Amino acid sequence: MDLKYGFTTGSSAAAASKAAILMLLSGKIKDKISISTPKGITFNADIKDIKLDLKALEASCAVEKNGGDDPDITTGLLIYSKVSIIENDIDELLIDIDGGEGVGRVTKPGLDQPVGNAAINSMPRKMIEKEVREVAELYDFKGKIRVLIYVPFGRETAKKTFNERLGIIGGISILGTSGIVEPMSDQALLDTIRVELNQRRALGDEIIAITPGNYGQEFMLRAYDYQLDRSVKCSNFIGDTIDMAAETGFKKMLLTGHIGKLIKLSGGIYNTHSKNADARMELLLAAGIRAGLDAMSGRNILDAVSTEEGIRIIKEAGCFEETMKYMMEKIMFFLNKRASGKIDIECIVYSNNYGLLAKSDGAEKLLDALKIV
Repeated sequence: MDLKYGFTTGSSAAAASKAAILMLLSGKIKDKISISTPKGITFNADIKDIKLDLKALEASCAVEKNGGDDPDITTGLLIYSKVSIIENDIDELLIDIDGGEGVGRVTKPGLDQPVGNAAINSMPRKMIEKEVREVAELYDFKGKIRVLIYVPFGRETAKKTFNERLGIIGGISILGTSGIVEPMSDQALLDTIRVELNQRRALGDEIIAITPGNYGQEFMLRAYDYQLDRSVKCSNFIGDTIDMAAETGFKKMLLTGHIGKLIKLSGGIYNTHSKNADARMELLLAAGIRAGLDAMSGRNILDAVSTEEGIRIIKEAGCFEETMKYMMEKIMFFLNKRASGKIDIECIVYSNNYGLLAKSDGAEKLLDALKIV
């Protein structure tokens, strides 16, 4: 069965803005509206919670965010637009767009919008302006129009997003480059990684710490007195993150992760999601055999359900250090192959049960440099 696409918060804001300016200039209620998204797909939106005050020269309404079959926490939120005529005695059309309640405010550099602006990204701003401008020109209106986008419950919803980590405070972001939400797309995660990398680079960092997730925080704090939550999380996209870090201008990168993810790199697997490849036990076995692991232990590794159990077997077989050394050599080979000389990479691999498993030659020196930043 095909999954249904949805529409972004940017499309919702643009549709609400078009409806609001149309009602304000026509004086008539509008409970349905259509806009064309940058992707070329028409968004037919139901207009809700309409308020029209012709005396005050303002109108507001909402569009419910519909994420389709994509698991999006903003689905169901009402995205409001309040359109006001500020001046109507000038000879040009001016449109001012800002965010209100429940729309985040940018507090750190490196994002789509400069510090101080509402977190309404460039494409949604263009979409909103386009829709408002077209309606104003249809009615031959000249003057200054203010568009205020606001989202009740946006502040609460933002707590479940990366916004605060990125320096977007007080609400959600109004996002979207295509205007539609493609179900189960990886693009949103990749976009988030790129935004975080851009932000760190804009702050002047030349060294970046990368980790697949949160699991290593306790280990890194205990073993190296380093707060791993300062790193950029790459999820399964290790190869793409290397590419983006190099493109962004970073000189050096420290990759830290659990063996269950990073051992896949020893086989040249750059996207570590199990749907792409899962050769954890086979790669661990290969490293063990290279270190002299006996056949019975090898069979036990293939029967094991986790790399943690595999490590226990290797330790009992007496070839742990050599196995980890060979694993790290292979990991570094493939990391450097992907980097192609554009960025220097070091690596630390840990286990929940056994702590530090292996580290590249320059990993601790690079970590010391990160602590200073």
